[in-house]
Amino acid sequence: MRRLLSRISAWRRRRAAAGSPRPDGPPRPLAENLEENLKALRDLFGSAPDLIVRRFRPGAAPDVEAALVYLDGMVHDNVLHQHILVPLLREEPAGLKRRPRRAQLARRASERLVAAANVSEVADLEKVGYELLAGRAVVLFDGCPTGLTVSAKGWAARPVEDPGTESVIRGSREGFTEDLLTNITLLRRRVRDPRLRVEFLTLGRRTRTKVALVHLDGVSSPYVLAEARRRLRRVDLDSVLESGYIEQYIEDAPYSPFSTVGNSEKPDVVLGKLLEGRVAIMVDGTPFVLLVPYLFIESLQSAEDYYSRPFLTTVVRLVRIIAFILSALLPALYVALASYHQELLPSALAITLAGTREGTPFPAIFEAMTMGVIFEILREAGVRLPRPVGQAISIVGALVIGQSAVQAGLIGSLMVIVVAFTGLATFAVPALVDVVVILRVVFTLLAGVLGFYGIVLGLVLVGAHAAAISSFGTPYLWPLTPFSASGLLDIFIRAPLWVMRRRPAGLHPAAEVRRGRRPRVPRRGRRPGGAG
Repeated sequence: MRRLLSRISAWRRRRAAAGSPRPDGPPRPLAENLEENLKALRDLFGSAPDLIVRRFRPGAAPDVEAALVYLDGMVHDNVLHQHILVPLLREEPAGLKRRPRRAQLARRASERLVAAANVSEVADLEKVGYELLAGRAVVLFDGCPTGLTVSAKGWAARPVEDPGTESVIRGSREGFTEDLLTNITLLRRRVRDPRLRVEFLTLGRRTRTKVALVHLDGVSSPYVLAEARRRLRRVDLDSVLESGYIEQYIEDAPYSPFSTVGNSEKPDVVLGKLLEGRVAIMVDGTPFVLLVPYLFIESLQSAEDYYSRPFLTTVVRLVRIIAFILSALLPALYVALASYHQELLPSALAITLAGTREGTPFPAIFEAMTMGVIFEILREAGVRLPRPVGQAISIVGALVIGQSAVQAGLIGSLMVIVVAFTGLATFAVPALVDVVVILRVVFTLLAGVLGFYGIVLGLVLVGAHAAAISSFGTPYLWPLTPFSASGLLDIFIRAPLWVMRRRPAGLHPAAEVRRGRRPRVPRRGRRPGGAG
């Protein structure tokens, strides 16, 4: 069946490629005639009104007609004026009597006239169109088969701000933006190491989105790096509008509820992963950076864990683990106890549970599923609506609906408490919200049919599935399976930094040791370097 599905997918890709030809077909060289080149550009852009052509005659060759071409709104007017037009219109010094030939105008302008840092020659019409869409200006000369492309980007961009999805009390408040070069700068500013490598790719037949593969040479796993390159080269689609497009193409288990590709919009988090031996994938147009390999335990960790003292971090991490277990199993436990295993409860609690359910017309599993759906609707409404309105609806809506349902006798009051506590526990593990919702439904259904036996069966199946998947060659549940004693120093507890001297062995880093030993602290009553 898997082979049949792969053949069908390959046939669909071939059919899509045949039906929508790539824009980068055979090269179309620029003509020597300026009018032909301008007409070809207008045809390429469909006579777009924002395609601006500014004709002029360069001072170095007044008898030659030239044109400055750019897309309005994508370039900076001051750059066009000060660094391109003014130098080109200025006459060369009197000592330079020899005028350049027409075929050499582009090279002469690039070497002597244009006062911009990023200038390159171009001789292909399709490449000219791509450069215009990338925010560059193009200078064409009559009689010259090559043109100049000058970086003049000037569109509005969001400044570096505090990311909304990864809030911290202690740590950096900077987040990535939608500009790829700005994001790379945020990384280089923190790691002043020339071995930070950035490899650029272009993905998307229509969008031609720029993608950067970032790794730390001498630290990242060679296997993970080679596998990331291989998977990215195999990505074949029309558009890449967000890093989620690429994530769905390169993940190891696309049909699993567990994500095998991580993401973050904080530079310090991405650098921490790179320094452990991982590889980052950055996409132009989105602040979310992909990280591989990605392990399950990372969903329960936070960047702030490594900025605080280990004792406090260990307590908070254990709270997250308990919150994850409760958010996935609490409704199922309630259904199993209310429907099948009342004898396991103390007498007083059993009487209270029976009293809360007295007069309710629906079974416990129906109550749990209905309240779960209502809670998810309120949560989705709170996310999609404007922030002030969404918060009011999510809080007030939950209170009003829960109180009204209890007063009407449709559900028990204890069920409302269970759902509310489950929702609070879910908010403690935001990286696992999607997984928790699916697991909660599965465990609740199994508990409604088989009681505790159904919950145990679900735990066995989910555990076996998680142990069977991997992320870029690393087992998803490492260091639990396969077991690694050194890896446990950063799982349920967070050992002091000087104890975790080696990088995670499960990631197969090129360099294992990352820290030295902790300096010796002088004994009480003694002064450093003295007799005390």
